[in-house]
Formats: sequence, structure tokens, C-alpha cells
Amino acid sequence: MKKEYVVGVTGASGACYARRLLEVLCRDADVHVIISDVAAKIATHEDVSLEGFNATYHHNDKLFASIASGSHRYDGMVVIPCSAKTLAAIATGYADNLITRTADVCLKENRKCILVTREMPLSKIHLKNMLAAEEAGATIMPASPGFYHKPKTIDDLVDMVVARVLDHLDVEHDLIQRWSGYDA
Repeated sequence: MKKEYVVGVTGASGACYARRLLEVLCRDADVHVIISDVAAKIATHEDVSLEGFNATYHHNDKLFASIASGSHRYDGMVVIPCSAKTLAAIATGYADNLITRTADVCLKENRKCILVTREMPLSKIHLKNMLAAEEAGATIMPASPGFYHKPKTIDDLVDMVVARVLDHLDVEHDLIQRWSGYDA
């Protein structure tokens, strides 16, 4: 049976992460995409297109979309990048748009909900919201690539973050070489 995922893109820098995740997920899964208005503007500013994927696109203000209901079964959701505003809404259950409502559904239905935060430095409020979201069942994954795979391009750094997201969704990929240890 084909897997089904929801990808929410919010108003933080890092649309390249969302694009790369969509490139991989849309190959073999049914994907729902929700792009906030601010995310669309930032993606345009960053010269990243989030259009044209074999996915179902939903407007963020359409709270009657199928994915807003717990009776619509899907395998998980990723908010990438996840703005501090969206993190706060998800952490407190403030579901006033389709992205936050769908994340709320993921948490209440005990589905995978991954928040790829993109903010620095972090205030105490951000940290408390991350902890609250994690306590509610979300996985917090700051967009913080590793360097042990010796990246040579920005795409290599993006792939490192997206690979970790895919790992947590249990999606096979070959974006990076896995760590095999180091003999000094």
C-alpha cells in the first residue's frame, strides 16, 4: 500500500529543505502540500519553486480539507521549515489554519509529526515551545546539518537534513552516505 504524507511549509527561511523533501517523497508516496502565504513569499525570495510536484496542494485557509480530520488516515506530517510562530501554535494546540490543524490531528491521532525548526538563536520561549511540542508527541529536528559526510555544496547540507527527516518517516533513500564509524 502506498504511503501518504502531509508536508507543511511555513514562513521561515529554508524553502530548499521543503523542495528537496518533496522531490523524494513525491516519487513513491501520495503527498499533500500546504504552503503558508509567508512561506510562498520567502520561497520566491530564495528562488525556490515549490510547485509542479505530483502532489495534492491545499490552501492553508481551507480547514475543511480531508487531511484536517482524524478520520483521514495518513502516515505522518512534516512541517519544513517550521517557523517559530507555527511551532508556538502547534505546541499550544492553536489550530487556526490547515497546517496547524493537521499537525494537531497528527498529535491527537499519535501519528508522526516532525517539525524542522529554522530559527537561531533560540529564546527561552522557543525552547519551551519545542519542549511542549515534543511532550505532545512531535519530533523536533532543527535544520542543523552534520559535517561528517564532508559536504561540498549547499545541496549536500540540505540533503543531510532531509535524510534525517526521511529516516524518521521510515522512507528509504540514498541522499547521504551513512556513518560507518571512524578508526583514528
